Amino acid sequence: MKIYNMFQSILNVMNRHAGRGVAATCLGAMLMGMTTSCSDFFEPDSDRIIYADDSHLNNATDTLYSVAGILGKLQALGDRTILLGEMRGDLVDINDVTSADLRNLSLFNIDDNNAYNKPADYYAVINNCNYFIAKADTTLKNNRNEYIFMKEYAVVKGIRAWTYLQLALNYGSVPFVTEPILTKEQAEKDYARKNIKEICEYFINDIQNLAEVEQPGYGEIRGLNSRLMYFPIYLLLGELHLWAADEGNIEHYKQAALNYYNYINRRNGTNSIYPIGAGNSTSWPTGTNTFTQYSRINNSFSSQFFDESYSATSEMITIIPGDSIPSEGNYSQLRNLFNVTVDNNAYYSIELSEGMKEISAAQTCTYLQSNEGGIAKYGVAPKGIGQLLDGDLRLYSVWDNMENMIINGERKNYQSVDKYSTRNIHIYRKAMVYLRLAEAMNRAGYPHFGYYVLASGVNNKLIEDSIMKYYPTSADSNFLRQFDFPTSRYVLRTPDNSNTANTMGIHDRGCGWSLQNPDYLMPFDSTLVDENTGQYNAQLQLEYQKDQVERMIIDECALELAFEGTRFYDLMRVALRRNDPAFLADRVYSRRGAAKKAEMQGLIQANLMNTENWYLRWNGKIGIEPASK
Repeated sequence: MKIYNMFQSILNVMNRHAGRGVAATCLGAMLMGMTTSCSDFFEPDSDRIIYADDSHLNNATDTLYSVAGILGKLQALGDRTILLGEMRGDLVDINDVTSADLRNLSLFNIDDNNAYNKPADYYAVINNCNYFIAKADTTLKNNRNEYIFMKEYAVVKGIRAWTYLQLALNYGSVPFVTEPILTKEQAEKDYARKNIKEICEYFINDIQNLAEVEQPGYGEIRGLNSRLMYFPIYLLLGELHLWAADEGNIEHYKQAALNYYNYINRRNGTNSIYPIGAGNSTSWPTGTNTFTQYSRINNSFSSQFFDESYSATSEMITIIPGDSIPSEGNYSQLRNLFNVTVDNNAYYSIELSEGMKEISAAQTCTYLQSNEGGIAKYGVAPKGIGQLLDGDLRLYSVWDNMENMIINGERKNYQSVDKYSTRNIHIYRKAMVYLRLAEAMNRAGYPHFGYYVLASGVNNKLIEDSIMKYYPTSADSNFLRQFDFPTSRYVLRTPDNSNTANTMGIHDRGCGWSLQNPDYLMPFDSTLVDENTGQYNAQLQLEYQKDQVERMIIDECALELAFEGTRFYDLMRVALRRNDPAFLADRVYSRRGAAKKAEMQGLIQANLMNTENWYLRWNGKIGIEPASK
């Protein structure tokens, strides 16, 4: 969908007009190509910002057109956000028809001419944001003494923070500019660089006072609620704190957890609820005794990826809208890369990796055998079923593949991925927030909290009964009590309350009843004792549990978020935190299965044990250059 056309409908509703010259000038500035920091990040003949007659954005039309232009530039980053995060991970693989650029991305052989290595596109968004932030008049108030443009100001600051974070995660060290580049002389300056931590620290300070600003509501725009186009500030703060954190400063982990919780608690209004849901799952039915694809009756997990509505319970949080036809310029190719379509002549380019199959099949799926007389009995699904039905069922739910089908008169393989069924690009969703909350709480020193987010979901009763007792200090109690999940409103799933429950563990979504799963227990090692005294050592146990729960979380991220563009970053974040490059490298090298690890390592000529090779670089102007140079 064209961003201009989308927002034209809003302007018609608003019925507020500025001078045609001013509006047209601002629109042209925001929808055309733009200069960026450092002259090498744009072509010499690119159009620069053309600003309003008074160099200020002080009316609704100018401001709205400016936001439209920013969202238009953001569209160019949509596919790349997913592909940079997924192709370099361990969950997907290439095939014979994969393009050279995508193949080289997957094999960490990315040169300056690769289609996915275009830092100028990020700086186009950033420069638009810088222009808006510098020029929008945020002091104007309406007759109710409300700041007129503060909502848009918060949206733009959020987009800038997210874009800079993506740039830093992919390039490691980036030129940092917060003022708009309007002249050739400004573009040619040598701007200081910031790394990931410095980017995070800057934007934590930059946006934290905007967390409570209400998002603008423009209603439905061509079927997509406008609130899905923004990056919620509390969610961004959680991301920034999580990336800024390290073991020497767990306060960042605590702040990450609190901001993720604050998003959950305020997503639907102050002190609202936003439960994980007890229905978006796939499971063997009660009483199963024949384990085949035909006996699996509960399969609502994949349906959430078709639903792009905005409601109190909807899964989607942030979506980058894609154009509806290829000629409009920002048409997402993700459907054609993952699926058999008429546009790709039934040749998809991205395969399911053997590594993902192994992660999924390694899980144990527990189902409800019976529930008679108030006595529930559980069973464990067998192995060896095949058809991606061993272990976790989410992979089977979203990934459909059939070999040797007749398609357009030719015998070809068929593939369909339910996560890529619309023209839009999904960036954030609810389950991702809960997984990040679990990760932050675990590293903050509360692994039991992280475990229960996976195994059952949490409410106040569970926190009191099953978590608080392991963290008895007053400081722990005060911190944990900030996470208020009212028991009457966050109803944990049981065999008897299928109609009223609204909370389950993330792991339950594909593995059934995790608390009854004999292979999914809270980690505990009874051998961890003090070497000198031979007595039980609680600190050693805590460190062991943090390590093991984190591994459970990273596996859960694969099971729940596979193919959604987060995998490489999840592995990178944990590997950097642990100062253990092998945490990432071993998994990527195992992309084609544990047995072919050496083969994959040979194909990826870049040494992934060297963290410098995790980042892109371009023309010597951005990225972390190898120390040997």
